[in-house]
Amino acid sequence: MNKRALRPWMAVALWMMVTVWGCGEEQTQKKIVEQDDIRKLAALPTEVPFPADNAPSDEKVALGRLLFFDPILSGHRDVACATCHHPEFGFAESLELSIGANGRGMGSKRTFNVPNDIPFVKRNSQTILNAAFNGVTLAATAINPSNAPMFWDVRVKSLENQALEPIKALEEMRGHQYVSEAALDSVVNRLRKNKEYQALFRAAFPMESPITVENMAKAIAAYERTLVGGNSRFDQYLRGDKNALSINEVDGMQAFLKSGCAKCHNGPMLSDYQLHALGVADNDKLPQSDAGVDNQYKFRTPSLRNLRYTAPYMHSGTLKTLEHVLEFYEDLAGDKIRNPKVKKEQLDPIVENLKVDFKDISLIVEFLNTLNDDQFDRSVPQRVPSGLKPGGNLN
Repeated sequence: MNKRALRPWMAVALWMMVTVWGCGEEQTQKKIVEQDDIRKLAALPTEVPFPADNAPSDEKVALGRLLFFDPILSGHRDVACATCHHPEFGFAESLELSIGANGRGMGSKRTFNVPNDIPFVKRNSQTILNAAFNGVTLAATAINPSNAPMFWDVRVKSLENQALEPIKALEEMRGHQYVSEAALDSVVNRLRKNKEYQALFRAAFPMESPITVENMAKAIAAYERTLVGGNSRFDQYLRGDKNALSINEVDGMQAFLKSGCAKCHNGPMLSDYQLHALGVADNDKLPQSDAGVDNQYKFRTPSLRNLRYTAPYMHSGTLKTLEHVLEFYEDLAGDKIRNPKVKKEQLDPIVENLKVDFKDISLIVEFLNTLNDDQFDRSVPQRVPSGLKPGGNLN
């Protein structure tokens, strides 16, 4: 075969090489585009959103603070909101599962009284700190606070509605004092009989009969919206101070993004506020498996802010350290499911994007610690209008 005869074949081969190379380049570029970068993250807003019907005021916040720490809201007057959301623990708690009604002590030393027939609270106590920003995502930075998702299962929306749920729950605050349907009215009747609360509610809500369930919730929510830690070194970095993070911490952020963590943990709160099934292990303190939303083992993505103060982690509180959390995700990326009741086909498809590597874990932890901001209000009132111990039976 002469050289002239070879030329058409050479042209075809060259065309195929260019085509294959071009496709490879296109796929590589696609991967680069799909890999998360710093644009998936954002600093917290500098203004705290609030509903149109619950504008903040000094009087409302002062009242809400007292209600938050006053055990008068619980059935047996032994538990306050602050019992499981104490400033010392970043407005969360250091227990896997909270002990509410019929308990005593604080943090890891809290135990049930004897005798006891009250169960553990079903899920790990999430922090109230920065909960004012719940629902703020990259796609929705201007949220409606009346529609902000609350709890691990997003069963209610808004801080106002969230504030009322523990008062009605047997294991959290109600105990056996009354049935769930009577809890809120019973608490309001107590407040109406207290002269100090009468004056405080009139100052916060100037109307003829200010002590109502709605106003109680509004006051507590107004106080909770003051509990903000929004000037972490991470926030400072994203706002332009490139010296706010060390080289290792920036490397940790890049490892966090490369690992696929930002598929769910993104935006200002590092949460997409969506429900995901990840196969987290149940807590053996519970009598039965916690199957989450619609019995699909789905739970809401938690915020990653102020994790230093809010261990242990996950809805079941079964992971004690951030290293344990990342090892869980490393196992998940390797198709190891911790909860035997969860099948692989039940897992969220987003799991396929996880690539947590053991060698990156320490760097990612360094980055996560830049999300801590300890400049939040840690003050506890010396007294509450009921005359009970602020925070409940904490010793």
